[in-house]
Amino acid sequence: MADFLPDVPKSELHLHLEGSVEPETLYELDPSGSIEDYRALYHYTDFDAFLRAFGAIGKRLRTPADYALITRRLLERLEAQNVRYAEIIIAAGVVLWKQQEFAPIFDAVRAAAGESRVRVRWILDAVRQFGVEPAMRVAELAAERVNQEVVALGIGGSEERGPASWFQDVFAFAGSAGLHLHAHAGESMGPESIWEALSLGAERIGHGIAAVRDPALMRHLRERDIPLEICITSNLVTGVVQRIEDHPVRRLFDAGVPIVLNSDDPAMFRCSLTGEFQLAAEQFGFTEAELRRIAENGFRYAFDWR
Repeated sequence: MADFLPDVPKSELHLHLEGSVEPETLYELDPSGSIEDYRALYHYTDFDAFLRAFGAIGKRLRTPADYALITRRLLERLEAQNVRYAEIIIAAGVVLWKQQEFAPIFDAVRAAAGESRVRVRWILDAVRQFGVEPAMRVAELAAERVNQEVVALGIGGSEERGPASWFQDVFAFAGSAGLHLHAHAGESMGPESIWEALSLGAERIGHGIAAVRDPALMRHLRERDIPLEICITSNLVTGVVQRIEDHPVRRLFDAGVPIVLNSDDPAMFRCSLTGEFQLAAEQFGFTEAELRRIAENGFRYAFDWR
């Protein structure tokens, strides 16, 4: 595995730009605070605490230049892991919540990505708990940029405080604009959250680990060829899975559910995509052939890999 994993071509389909920001980069952006204070932001005991930390880090990104810098840092790390393609999620809903102008921020990250050998596409993410109107504003921003490497609209945040059913009109608008549809679901809530997202037309499910509790749902995902974006370390750090041996990645794979492996928020969870593949091998017995198949899935289920 030590020789195999660095060499296999990979793609990242579930990767948050803001969650890739290392505390050292925050310090680089604003040295008026201490590095210890920045590192303290990266400790959380449950999923809601993680969401608050994600917001706190986002607040510290103040200018388009800040966003460009974190994009370059992320892509440097992806190149080093032989990642060829990445669909990077931008928390556009948070940008609007901060009352920042989105256009110059997006132009800055797009330009920074253009300097990398990694082929980058973008998913604009609305925050579930912010409600329908802010989500529609994100959908409109995404629709305006379908010819500028934006491939999808997503919804993230709290499943409990922002059920997918709220966003039926938002997803319908996005789909009519030519965008793919993506949803975090079945991470902190049960299978019903995944069913709701699928009813809106979601083409990939972020996390989706609760599907293992519903045989009918697993059969539906298998038969409709709808992949789950599995993020093992993320689920452990946020506490939605208590013990690594309880993680359902192996059971989902063995049931024929399409999966891809992802790092999610690599700085916030102190992980990497290569490390997720290594974890799958060491903890769940995935073979080289199985991991190669999962790596190939990362290209197969990409929204814009040709």
